[in-house]
Amino acid sequence: MSRIGKQIIEIPEGVEVTFTEDHVVTVKGKKGELTRQLRPEINIHHEGNTIEFTRDSEQKEVRSLHGTTRSLVQNMIDGVTEGFSKTLELVGVGYRAQMQGNKLVLNVGLSHPVEFEGDELTTIETPNQNQIIVKGISKEAVGELAANIRAVRIPEPYKGKGIRYQGEQVRRKEGKTGK
Repeated sequence: MSRIGKQIIEIPEGVEVTFTEDHVVTVKGKKGELTRQLRPEINIHHEGNTIEFTRDSEQKEVRSLHGTTRSLVQNMIDGVTEGFSKTLELVGVGYRAQMQGNKLVLNVGLSHPVEFEGDELTTIETPNQNQIIVKGISKEAVGELAANIRAVRIPEPYKGKGIRYQGEQVRRKEGKTGK
């Protein structure tokens, strides 16, 4: 039995969770609403303020979906109650980020500035020119946008310049040595 999949989810106060017959889950909370299509192999038992997930089959694919399905629903509930955020840092001489309206403009040593825009699930903030905060209710959308921003200039191992997650350790390499 899946250790994560067999854990029961407690629905907090102020959150409404609905399931349809075609395995669509909708979670509404104070921060917004999320909808997701779940796989039909996992059975959902929703009673009162608890949700439990079970499976009928012991096939490898179904077993792997058990814990994943439970985690997806838990992340939806966490997103509409507290939300998610990722913080990125810019390291490098002349590297800066700034907001122009609702667009993030990055100057990271390329011949042109790079622009990013948040969507209905995510927002972008820049408290200072070397820090970017991506916030939202969907863990998946926040992580994807943060990864796309980081991919513009990933940290390089020789000088450590680039865009990195807050707290990320960049493994440094030694440069060339003389004769």
